[in-house]
Amino acid sequence: MGRPRGGQKERKKEHYYQEAKRHGYRSRSAYKLKQIAKSHKLLHGVDRVVELCCSPGGWTQVLKELDSSLQIVAVDLNSMSPVEGVKFIQGDILDEEIIARLEALTGGTVDLVISDCSPKVTGQWNLDVVRQLALVEGTINIAHRLLGERGKVLAKVFQGPGFQEFLQSVKKRFNSVRLIKPAASRKTSAEMYLLAIGPRNSGSESED
Repeated sequence: MGRPRGGQKERKKEHYYQEAKRHGYRSRSAYKLKQIAKSHKLLHGVDRVVELCCSPGGWTQVLKELDSSLQIVAVDLNSMSPVEGVKFIQGDILDEEIIARLEALTGGTVDLVISDCSPKVTGQWNLDVVRQLALVEGTINIAHRLLGERGKVLAKVFQGPGFQEFLQSVKKRFNSVRLIKPAASRKTSAEMYLLAIGPRNSGSESED
């Protein structure tokens, strides 16, 4: 999502789009995860991962490329071509039955939850932001439910109506919360990535 600029021709000329095609990644967003993983040591201490809204699988490819031993369970409403060693669930991340399947496949505890979720774009900015916010809130709820005490969650967010309130709510639930804008994100896009570490009870202090 994000306020669109230019057409298909401009997109095809865009650097990371071309790089993704050249190196066999399924989406240009693969480079966003590569950059975040490198600059923030995202996979340090991580063995088990849940990936939400994974299709078409660009992030899934990067995870396995960076650490082939990762145990990954991926979820999306749409189908995804298989990635070797990855368990896939087709369904809605806001569906309790899907979350229960996640718990069963992961054993109930993971080290990292990642989400590059975007809703189907309507073209109405405020409505699209609200829908995206519902997905990222769902991501945070799943993460808080599945992560161990040192666990991490990385989720795409958009700065629009309700964002500041959402950010404050996340800071109450995690020990460390920061916003990241990787170089591969378009400068014209309102997207950022939220990295929250250390789920906690509401009585503790948070660190920005």
